[in-house]
Amino acid sequence: MKRLLTLIIAVGLLALPLAATAGTLDEIQKRGTLRVGMEPGYMPFELTNKKGEIIGFDVDMAKRMAKAMGVKLELVSTAWDGIIPALITKKFDIIMSGMTLTQQRNLKINFAQPYIVIGQSILLKKELAGKVKSYKDLNDPKYTVGSKLGTTGEQATKRMIGKAKYISYETEQEGVLELVNGKIDAFIYDMPYNAAAFVQRGQGKIVHLDKPFTYEPLAWAVRKGDFDFINWLNNFMNQIKNDGTYDKIYAKWFKSDAWMKELQ
Repeated sequence: MKRLLTLIIAVGLLALPLAATAGTLDEIQKRGTLRVGMEPGYMPFELTNKKGEIIGFDVDMAKRMAKAMGVKLELVSTAWDGIIPALITKKFDIIMSGMTLTQQRNLKINFAQPYIVIGQSILLKKELAGKVKSYKDLNDPKYTVGSKLGTTGEQATKRMIGKAKYISYETEQEGVLELVNGKIDAFIYDMPYNAAAFVQRGQGKIVHLDKPFTYEPLAWAVRKGDFDFINWLNNFMNQIKNDGTYDKIYAKWFKSDAWMKELQ
């Protein structure tokens, strides 16, 4: 009886690793669809064109990823403040939404290797050109600085420009509009977005101090413990960065402004 019981326990233990491997990759294959969570308001990573379609750097990467998996792509538009809980509760398979890899977020979710490195830059009221040359000059109670709620831009502002009056905005567009209208002195946010916003609506009205003052790697996020998926993502990234695919997508969204015509 003892030997039989020992054998049953041993078989059960051997079965555990097999069950653990049945993760997101298997679910995607069985479903035939890769579900990607993103908030379409972060130029040029994900945004909505005049046809109502979600486009952007992350979208093109997701299309290439789904093609490599041999499945269809489903984009799940999700508010930023709920995007991590939505991933955890399986509303989608992966976050591809310009998310910065932070240690705080890493406590809740896992990340693949970074696919791009950015940092925070400053959109500045035109009247302050020459007076404010870096984030250090903004660290003064006489200035009002804004960023987006729940982002690393907000964290950097509170940490590094803590003496200034701070206003948080629900969307990037709202913050930039408030700056253009003179309601705030500066808007702190990710450099690629600020560069695109400056070209789109800020020329002649605001100034872009485009040298990033923080280091922020962006990465794709998956549920904790899904190491098979992370392994696949890292190998996928290695492949597209060495076969020219990544460079083509990058050039389309970061070295050209042709995509802005789709927003008019």
